[in-house]
Amino acid sequence: MGVRQGGGYSFRGLRASKSIDPGKARLSMHSFRLRLILALVASVTAVSIASTYLEVLAHRHFLREDLVRRSGWIGLSLQPSIEQSLAVDFTVALPSFLKEARTRTGVAAIVIYDAQGQPVALSGPSALIQGLTPSVVEKTLRKGTNSSAFGHMGDAQWLEQALPLHNGNRLEGALVLVSDATSIRTEGNNVWRRSFWRIVAMVVVIAVITMAMVRWFLMRPMTRVAERLRRLRTGNVDGTSTKTEELNLFTPLAREVETLAESLMEARAAAEAEARLRVAGENLWTAERLAAKMREQAGESRIFAVSNREPYMHVRQGREITCVVPPSGLVTAIEPVLRACDGVWVASGSGNADAETVDEFDRLRVPPDDPRYTLRRVWLSAEEEARYYDGFANEGLWPLCHIAHTRPTFRPGDWECYQRINERFAQALLEEMEGSANPVVFVQDYHFTLLPRMVKAARPDARVAIFWHIPWPNPEAFGICPWQAELLDGLLGADLIGFHIPLHCNNFLSTVDRVFEARTDREHMTVSRHGHITTVRPYPVSVAFDGTLTEGPATDAIESGMRRGEERRELLREFGVRAETLAVGVDRMDYTKGIVERLLALEHLLEEHPWHRERLTLVQIAAPSRTRIPAYDDLHRRVNAVAIRINERFQTPHWRPIVLIERQCSHAEVDRWYRASDLCLVTSLHDGMNLVAKEYVAARDDEDGVLILSKFTGAAVELRDALVVNPYDIAGVAEAMHRGLEMDWSERHERMQRLRRQVMEHNIYRWAANVLTDLREIRLSEVEAHEPFGPAPAAVWERRQRKLA
Repeated sequence: MGVRQGGGYSFRGLRASKSIDPGKARLSMHSFRLRLILALVASVTAVSIASTYLEVLAHRHFLREDLVRRSGWIGLSLQPSIEQSLAVDFTVALPSFLKEARTRTGVAAIVIYDAQGQPVALSGPSALIQGLTPSVVEKTLRKGTNSSAFGHMGDAQWLEQALPLHNGNRLEGALVLVSDATSIRTEGNNVWRRSFWRIVAMVVVIAVITMAMVRWFLMRPMTRVAERLRRLRTGNVDGTSTKTEELNLFTPLAREVETLAESLMEARAAAEAEARLRVAGENLWTAERLAAKMREQAGESRIFAVSNREPYMHVRQGREITCVVPPSGLVTAIEPVLRACDGVWVASGSGNADAETVDEFDRLRVPPDDPRYTLRRVWLSAEEEARYYDGFANEGLWPLCHIAHTRPTFRPGDWECYQRINERFAQALLEEMEGSANPVVFVQDYHFTLLPRMVKAARPDARVAIFWHIPWPNPEAFGICPWQAELLDGLLGADLIGFHIPLHCNNFLSTVDRVFEARTDREHMTVSRHGHITTVRPYPVSVAFDGTLTEGPATDAIESGMRRGEERRELLREFGVRAETLAVGVDRMDYTKGIVERLLALEHLLEEHPWHRERLTLVQIAAPSRTRIPAYDDLHRRVNAVAIRINERFQTPHWRPIVLIERQCSHAEVDRWYRASDLCLVTSLHDGMNLVAKEYVAARDDEDGVLILSKFTGAAVELRDALVVNPYDIAGVAEAMHRGLEMDWSERHERMQRLRRQVMEHNIYRWAANVLTDLREIRLSEVEAHEPFGPAPAAVWERRQRKLA
């Protein structure tokens, strides 16, 4: 056993090993050096040849593209004259015209075809023309667009390019230009020959340099390490031994041998730290942990999500189709679940190029750069969208559920359309569920209150959950809706109904008690009606944050402040504004968000605390929303009027108190504003959760900044370290802003640390795991679990309507 002596170890107790012949050792080292050099040279040669080959391919591709481009220009110059001759049926002069054009342009051959693909006139070698491929002309005549292809015969190569010939809007034929492409191969061979000799010279130089480097920086240190190991093995260690610092890249190896005991202690400490991290990790949910959890629970069951808004929208911009991610708290909440579990998302196709990107079954895999799940699009007409979405959902249910003092509007035509769209989505969902045993269905929000009952009637074996992303009002307020019984009946078709906070759950149960003769169990939060049990639970939705936290006080407050100041100056430079402090608000242009009240609070702050004038700027990002609804148009005008009035009152040549950004901003752009700000204002008049508050906390990796949060948001229940305010109290919000701006750094840091821990430990993955785990644990009745599939949604709906009547 080794005994520590001074700076090394003694291995006297080990059996003496056989001695090694120094000559053989040197021969082995030389052999190793030769093999290493050959391997390096071979690798460099292979990489260089591959690089040259790719360079040749790229050069040939460039020459081909250039030839196609030049041939297209020639065709465009000849096209009008030929179309004019065809229009007046004056084809006699075409052969001479083509011959003269061929001589002038230098093309190998020109052929004119009629609409049936038969040649009308030609000029050029007959052997070449006979070797042309008919597919190019056929494609142009079929699609009416330009087409091209390269062909060859023996050593000859050519480009065949076809352009359509029109007479008005009628396709009359095609113009084919044949250009000699033999020079492309010749030029490619020349490039290869020039590059080959350059590679040879480079390989020789690299080989020489490598040999020298291996000798001085590899072989000599290796010899010293071997000698050092031999001395350690024999116990012949003294203070005059070679220092490990002299061994260059072998220093870690030598130090590891000499400090074996210390390394074992470090390994033991690392194992203990890993164990602590694993224990702490029980509270941290990630996409990987969620995926493993769902695979363990779901087995062969697939997860199906339904929402009105789609996670990816395709928009045509000029000739290109761009994939856009719509800004939405709903998308933020749901997409990580389907990414982790390879599910299906059924949503409305709203992009002007959405129909061009789906297959014959209206499906596509998303995200585009890393497909993880399937998106099934459902199509709505403009009138249906106006009645179902703008009308019943957002002029009726939205103001009904938000206490923002905007009167809800209910029209019979909107209600009828709302029913039809719910049936259409149910039918699409059932089509996607075909062949899936025991599917899990996750319906999203107030757009689909009728859908759970329809799906459950057709697929009793499905576990159906719906999450209500907006508040649920008290029974008196909900009773305003003329069709409250139908809406409640649809929701109670679900096995699980989720709300953000317990208050909304209790309001829902009270509403059921008021409308139906059903058994509500407040202790277990369930509703039993017609033999079906619906569970009601609070699930505070969150964001996809699984970042890291620092422990204890940070030491880079000054550096963090300087970085934030640079970012703030860069962002405000676009608007010609200079400010020392920055507040930010990120909302849709919605009357529930309290934007007007927020601007008035800023005005009050500047009145009561003039110190903040010419120092503080509020950047309000207000993405346009539901612009076809009059209430939103009125809000837009009012917000602009108030912002203009306050700016005119306080602004100076290089500063103004309000910067209003009325456009959709990307997540990356919004994150920059979050990190550059000193305050984030989330002062909604009423909100189910409001994910902006949690997005702000997740973005602040510097653990600085102050969150001012409305007491009427669901987020206020969780984010206790925010400055909670009453958004209707203008003076109170102004004082909270003043307090946040004057708060010392240590308090800001401690508050933000606690906020980030709360959001990280209760992130979107944990939310999804809680909802789906509870849904999987719900026991379906024997009738539901084994009953054959029910009728189609339309028949189910008609039968239910007759029953309610």
